[in-house]
Amino acid sequence: MDRLTLKRSGQVLAPSLFTMGNMACGFYSLLASSRGDFTAAATAILGGVVCDMLDGRVARMVHGESSFGVEFDSLSDFLTFGVAPASMVYAFILKDYGVIGGLSAFLFALCGGLRLALFNVSSQSGSGSKTHFQGLPIPAGAGFWASFILLYQILEEQKPARTLAPLMREVPFLLTLVPFLMVGLAFLMVSTIPYAAFKQKEMFRVQNPRLLGLVALGLALVYFYPQNAIFLLVLIYVLSGFFGILSGSRKD
Repeated sequence: MDRLTLKRSGQVLAPSLFTMGNMACGFYSLLASSRGDFTAAATAILGGVVCDMLDGRVARMVHGESSFGVEFDSLSDFLTFGVAPASMVYAFILKDYGVIGGLSAFLFALCGGLRLALFNVSSQSGSGSKTHFQGLPIPAGAGFWASFILLYQILEEQKPARTLAPLMREVPFLLTLVPFLMVGLAFLMVSTIPYAAFKQKEMFRVQNPRLLGLVALGLALVYFYPQNAIFLLVLIYVLSGFFGILSGSRKD
């Protein structure tokens, strides 16, 4: 094996290690859900989100993009962000809704798979956008459920924690909406609603004080109110697609 081949193998392997970490998080989440440890299951999914954010960036950094990496990433994403959260939410609450609960959980996993397939097709054809995603990205859908369950566990376990009282008062009400939210997120993933991709390098330059201010505010909230802030940030992103449509219609 020549030096060039070894170098290329290393470039492909580097991001694949993070993809394997993503898959490991999804598998562990399934195990944790099966034994009723929903805090561990939700935390593992958020760990998968971090790994998923890193594998693409590492691939671009070391020029390790490959067809293998794309396929491997999609399989990992389907497990961690499609199957694992659907199983977690079903075991957590949807099982109490009988057939409807099972169908809504399956619909989330199904639409997540369709979302990944559509994303791969658009990427391979070169029709994908660098500024936005078409439909809610599957990690955001999974992140919503993971952060919600971590938020609810504060009430369930009745442990003292720094929380935002107005948000915590709404958590029991949100719990009653879980079947509807599951179906709604499923359809958002296969919708044509645009969501920010945050791939543009210029967005993260120091000359962008507005973004830096928002990032600083987000980090401060995560530091002082971790479970609350993560849920709020994901919720804002989920709703941002609708805000974009409304602002666009006003401009028209």
